[in-house]
Amino acid sequence: MNDPIAAIDAIAQINAVPTILDVICKTTGMRFAAVARVTADRWIACSVRDEIAFGLAPGGELKIETTICNEIREHRQAVIIDNVADDPMYAGHHTPEIYGLQSYISMPITLADGSFFGTLCAIDTVPRRLNTPEIIGMFELFANLIAFHLDTHDRIDQERQASELREQFIAVLGHDLRNPLASLDAGTRMLQRSVEDEKGKAVLGLMQSSITRMSGLIDNVLDFARGRLGGGIPVEQADRVPLKPVMEQVVAELRMANPGRAIEAEFAEALVRCDEGRIGQLLSNLIANALTHGDPATPIRARSTIADNCFVLTVANAGEPIPEAVLKDLFKPFVRASAKANLEGLGLGLYIASEIAKTHNARLSVSSTPEETCFTFQMPLR
Repeated sequence: MNDPIAAIDAIAQINAVPTILDVICKTTGMRFAAVARVTADRWIACSVRDEIAFGLAPGGELKIETTICNEIREHRQAVIIDNVADDPMYAGHHTPEIYGLQSYISMPITLADGSFFGTLCAIDTVPRRLNTPEIIGMFELFANLIAFHLDTHDRIDQERQASELREQFIAVLGHDLRNPLASLDAGTRMLQRSVEDEKGKAVLGLMQSSITRMSGLIDNVLDFARGRLGGGIPVEQADRVPLKPVMEQVVAELRMANPGRAIEAEFAEALVRCDEGRIGQLLSNLIANALTHGDPATPIRARSTIADNCFVLTVANAGEPIPEAVLKDLFKPFVRASAKANLEGLGLGLYIASEIAKTHNARLSVSSTPEETCFTFQMPLR
């Protein structure tokens, strides 16, 4: 909090400070009390109660070298003077002489990270009885209270900045990446209608496949950003949603994008309360995971049923079983279902699928044996 305006604003937002200064003056008899921001080269009044016409208001400054607060900043100890004339350490000090002080008390305000903010101080032109356990304890309590509020203010400010960065990050993903990709997708599809030679068609097919994969990666990263930084993956649930058409469309798109792979599908008719787009995304992520990690020589099997008053969706594939070390963390972000390092993807698909399940009060589980790996999504009908 090096900006003096920010320091003044932070103290001004602590509603208790004027009351604190009022209590200090009434309890001690001191006629001037202040909260000051003290740095290596500045003394700045942030809040003031002045009954002796000392001449300081919030934002007013004293030359740092003329104050005792400069010394307090270095040794971090309170300074308490009942009567300057009788004090063995400060009887000849320049600060009381410059400002005509006879009594003085200043308590350091130290933030949670150990940094020095400034002081809570009071002065008067006549002697006052200050060096008592009760007065010292009161000042310590008030200084700690002010430090607590300053730490809270700083934390809120950091959260606000983090929120702004989060929104900027999501905007980059949602706009600056998706829009150019949409242009590439439209251009590729247009070229596919006009190119006739087989080599050109093959190249465009590869480009379209890459665009589809990139779009999926962006969707996953965007959902991860929203889920981890923005308070959860958003869903819009509706009643009596027919899921079979949605799931059949997902399978058809994946078959088209992976012509060399067999995907068997059998979906029961079901009307459920859900976000159909998110359930389609969950199914797509599960099948995409099976395409990446499953045995390419055997079909992937997607099936939905109604059992025990639940909608149950399973996606199964043959292939190497998921290692135990991976299995326990499988639904965490950036974890892949295989220990192989050369596989594509960010490791977000299963994490996002599990988050979609949570938003639907459902459960996503996995079993993996040498014969089969099967993901099971169970969602209560009510």
